[in-house]
Amino acid sequence: MRYLTAGETHGPQLTTIIEGFPSNVTIDFEAVNEQLARRQKGYGRGRRMQIEKDTVNIVGGVRHGKTTGAPIALVVENNDWKHWTSIMNIEPIEGNDESKRRVNRPRPGHADLNGGLKYNQRDLRNILERSSARETTMRVAVGGMARELLKEFGIKVAGQVIRIGEVEVERQELPIDELIRITEESPVRVTDKEAEAKMIAAIDAAKDDGDTLGGVVECIIEGVPTGLGSHVQWDRKLDGRIAQAVLSIQAFKGVEFGIGFEAAKRRGSSVHDEIMHDEERGFYRATNRAGGFEGGMTTGEPIVVRGVMKPISTLYKALQSVDIDTKEAFTAQVERSDTCAVPAAGVIMENVIAWEVARAFMEKFGGDSLEEIRRNYESYLEQIKTY
Repeated sequence: MRYLTAGETHGPQLTTIIEGFPSNVTIDFEAVNEQLARRQKGYGRGRRMQIEKDTVNIVGGVRHGKTTGAPIALVVENNDWKHWTSIMNIEPIEGNDESKRRVNRPRPGHADLNGGLKYNQRDLRNILERSSARETTMRVAVGGMARELLKEFGIKVAGQVIRIGEVEVERQELPIDELIRITEESPVRVTDKEAEAKMIAAIDAAKDDGDTLGGVVECIIEGVPTGLGSHVQWDRKLDGRIAQAVLSIQAFKGVEFGIGFEAAKRRGSSVHDEIMHDEERGFYRATNRAGGFEGGMTTGEPIVVRGVMKPISTLYKALQSVDIDTKEAFTAQVERSDTCAVPAAGVIMENVIAWEVARAFMEKFGGDSLEEIRRNYESYLEQIKTY
């Protein structure tokens, strides 16, 4: 499976084509749209989320509620487009830099300057329009479709916020359905009410200062069988592919699995997961410090991934930059932004990981229809049960 997205943050729409999705998968349209709604929530979001009410329109590849095996076309319209029809028009327009909303002062921490240099663009709006995190809308929609495939095989996806700024939450080992319920009720997607209040206060303080906050988010996927991914080539290791997917999210700067960087402090005896066996479960691990991976392959234990998001680079307390026209020092221009998007970033991370797991699932049990995949899957489960 693969997909491509297109569209700009203030353009008319965002578009995706998914290829290789199997036929006969029932699509719960409300469930897919719920992922988009989750992405727009979270304490600390900016005014754009009050404008957009994202809903995906499936305009190809699904008929009568089920996938057909043809490429799936997804569209999300930008409600804010009506305010940008002239500025973002594909036709040439007359006017000065102000009327065209030209950007010539790159923001530190954003793609503006690098993209302008790389693509030889004198209007940095041509860079920021595509590099904006608005692009993740479609990646969440794609993840929503992947979830529809995964749930056919009992695979569940959840997430939680571990840190916002200086406030950290102790990780909770909860049943996945309970974790989903509790975090969905929290405006910062945490399980601890005391930490929730501290996070909200920290976000408010940063907003008052014209500043931004980052944090750490965690994704958990349960029900994944042993053996997704492979050790035989570097680019077939599933944990490596998941790491790339996480780091491809705007503003993400780090990723870890299981105990992650904590492993550097420990001896091997308190890092590796001992192997157990019984008739009911087959092979399993006594612990899950590896986060569900050994040798680039799933172990059958829950996948546990954490990502680090830096503070958003667009600040109302703007940092110093250099005007690309005059080369003089200037205060960086401000685009509308959030104070903290960590809770929303956790939703994005869940969905890009769900896609990678679904893609690896298809590689392992591949078939053109759901029924063919299920036969392959059940045969494999029998094989490892009798191993």
